Amino acid sequence: MDQREKIKKRIEEDGIEYILVQFIDINGSPKVKMVPAKNLDDVIDDGAGFAGAAVMGLGQGPHSHDMLAKVDLDTYTLVPWEKGLARFAGDLFVDEEPYMFDPRQHLKNTLNQLKDDGFAFYVGIEPEHFLVEKTSGGEIKVWDPDNLDTLDKPCYDFKGIANVSSYLRQLMNGMDSLGWDPYQSDHEDANGQYEVNFTYSDALTTADRYTFFKMMTSQYAKQHGAIATHMAKPFSDKTGSGGHIHFHLEDVKTGENLFLDRNDKRGLGLSSMGYSFIAGILDHAKALCAINSPTVNCYKRLQIGTGLVSTTSGFTWTPAFVSYGDNNRTQMIRTAGPGHLEDRTVSAASNPYLVFASYVTAGMDGVKRGLDPGDPFKGNLYDLSLEEIRSKGIGILPQNLNEAIENLENDSVVASSLGSIYDEFISLKKAEWADYHKTVSKWEVDRYLTMF
Repeated sequence: MDQREKIKKRIEEDGIEYILVQFIDINGSPKVKMVPAKNLDDVIDDGAGFAGAAVMGLGQGPHSHDMLAKVDLDTYTLVPWEKGLARFAGDLFVDEEPYMFDPRQHLKNTLNQLKDDGFAFYVGIEPEHFLVEKTSGGEIKVWDPDNLDTLDKPCYDFKGIANVSSYLRQLMNGMDSLGWDPYQSDHEDANGQYEVNFTYSDALTTADRYTFFKMMTSQYAKQHGAIATHMAKPFSDKTGSGGHIHFHLEDVKTGENLFLDRNDKRGLGLSSMGYSFIAGILDHAKALCAINSPTVNCYKRLQIGTGLVSTTSGFTWTPAFVSYGDNNRTQMIRTAGPGHLEDRTVSAASNPYLVFASYVTAGMDGVKRGLDPGDPFKGNLYDLSLEEIRSKGIGILPQNLNEAIENLENDSVVASSLGSIYDEFISLKKAEWADYHKTVSKWEVDRYLTMF
């Protein structure tokens, strides 16, 4: 029995009536077409058609030929919040050709090139997000049904997590039913902020799952009268939401973790390849920032140090320095264990397909060039002044979107990692920056209205 027939049998056994054919825009926002299950052959062979110009950043105009999302049969996923519904991730095609403005197609192409070189990129993600509600005036506040989530340092607080245990249990049960192995959840550093960890996998699978995770949070939160937001920093006085990535390279043939070396003289359990990958990331960090933190709001999270940023907990937990270290959360790249690296700067508001494609490209540039990152920094970066940080040769990540875009434009390696998407990405991000500066904010009105 071929895969198509196996999937048809599963659809029948699972009682599936409708299929969501899911794809994404340039921001990583999930988009879907809903198709009766009896029409599965149509979306395998031809695809679910739509007007590409109606979706942000897919490089089409109203005159363009139809765009079609063909289902990837490997991504068959029951929709746990509604019976009779399943989802497939889709790949975009135009005129029967893979459409490379599609972030998923682009990541697949990047990973296939990596596979040809004998490597596989494995990635996990820490999906931080907030539960909020809108007030009658249209502003947002923390969703706090029992009025208990009020501590200045609410991280791991029992009463805070008990407040939303029904939501978290539903979410984790749904993830478990899909075979994702969710193994921990917690109340994060900000009021109304949560995280659910699940076992990590190859980069494409993790990107697909993170996209579906965002869909799941929106639907389970709605059942409780809340809004799940993956905005990087919805509250000025609270810690922002990251999408920290954990990663390593494997040998395609053996499955060996190529970053692992228990005899590492630096004591971090990393191989020379792991160090060269780190060096590539650090070398391209300022350009990567535009992709890892792609919105104006992301830079409200990615600010220097703790002294300059006011949060109720006292920390931002977001390193803004181009650095790496041991098991040290003040670093951009943390060694979370032998052969195991974490980048803590990636924003929850990023597109995982673009992040993973650009990240592995930058890291492999370091490998190909045999770069070395130097010795790890093991101190507390938050305790150092900017002058001390600069004196140690540690760089600072861009502090706004415009600065990040300028770095991306001047980095040929990271620019090339976006392929066909590059021009569209740059254009949209410059427009976003311009729109931001045209808008008069409440802060400006409150500060200046009666000042003069």
